[in-house]
Amino acid sequence: MKIDELIKQRHSTRAFLQQPVNEELIQEILEIARYAPSGANTQPWQVAIVTGKTKQRISDSLVMAYQQGLKPTADYVYYPETWRSPYIDRRRACGLQLYQSLEIDRKDKLAQQKQWEANYRAFDAPVMLLFFLAAEMQTGSFLDLGMFIQNLMLAAQEKGLATCPQAALAEYPEPVKKILGYPADTVLVCGMALGYEDKDAAVNQYRTAREQVNAFTRFFY
Repeated sequence: MKIDELIKQRHSTRAFLQQPVNEELIQEILEIARYAPSGANTQPWQVAIVTGKTKQRISDSLVMAYQQGLKPTADYVYYPETWRSPYIDRRRACGLQLYQSLEIDRKDKLAQQKQWEANYRAFDAPVMLLFFLAAEMQTGSFLDLGMFIQNLMLAAQEKGLATCPQAALAEYPEPVKKILGYPADTVLVCGMALGYEDKDAAVNQYRTAREQVNAFTRFFY
């Protein structure tokens, strides 16, 4: 498949088949992703591939933290403290599409809560990936990691797998690091669901809009 087709076809998948992903296939994807560029070739990414009982332990701990009403304690701030247009508009439109695909009424808070909990289970995908940076790395390394993650998602797409990058999996870093044995000062940046897409699931049918090039680009001569 051509790279332009891979990029356009990639989408965030939120329903997966309970079909295991061969470890050799995951290795192949990582083998491709590792060629991502990084500042001064630091290659700062650290990846935890989590499946089986360990994935269940992590999911249970995250769901419990959420159900107990614990405030997220992510290692960094992902979203703006004050939202403004056009970003808040895009966020609302994204959430509306999600709930409409699942036929969840905007007033049905219980159903919304249950759907949010699915984030912490990596949408029940067979594989959960977690991405870390060493504590001393700075903002530039987030860019490097982002390019690595994009490589990984496109490689997965080419191999017939589906992904969903997830900030939610980094909202409660303490239990994740404890279970996996990562140092407390390591930065848990985000996670990802990985597996085979359930193409019949309604939640996988919608696509979020993208701005036209002239909306975010300025040419200078």
